[in-house]
Amino acid sequence: MLVIRLQRTGKRNAPAFRVVVTEKNSPIKGRAKEYLGHYLPTRNPHEFEFNKERIAHWMSVGALPSNTVARLLKNAGMDGMDKFVESYTKKKKRKEVPEEAAPPPAAPAPAATETPAEKAAPKTEEEKPAEEAAPADDTEQKEG
Repeated sequence: MLVIRLQRTGKRNAPAFRVVVTEKNSPIKGRAKEYLGHYLPTRNPHEFEFNKERIAHWMSVGALPSNTVARLLKNAGMDGMDKFVESYTKKKKRKEVPEEAAPPPAAPAPAATETPAEKAAPKTEEEKPAEEAAPADDTEQKEG
């Protein structure tokens, strides 16, 4: 099976890529059937040049572009690349629960006036009501 993919060239920390047509199971740095263009990601802006007619020819013969090449070709304006582009993000699968088996929503718990920490803490004299803080003066009431 033929594949259109990138072949890395260039120096260390300065990558350059060739767009090549090769067999899928051949080594990435192995011999290519044809060079179709190049991609230079280190330039500002990125440089991507390719032979559109030759890519269309190889795709008509049965070559499939790799995911990265398909993205680059799509961004460069080539039509028909959407079916070759794969999504990088992993989507979480939703667990489908039938409505009959779904449990009813739980009622919200009533809000407590005091937290457990407040209940456990002893009250200081400042927090006590005035009746408890001051001792009752029975002497004023007893005048006899």
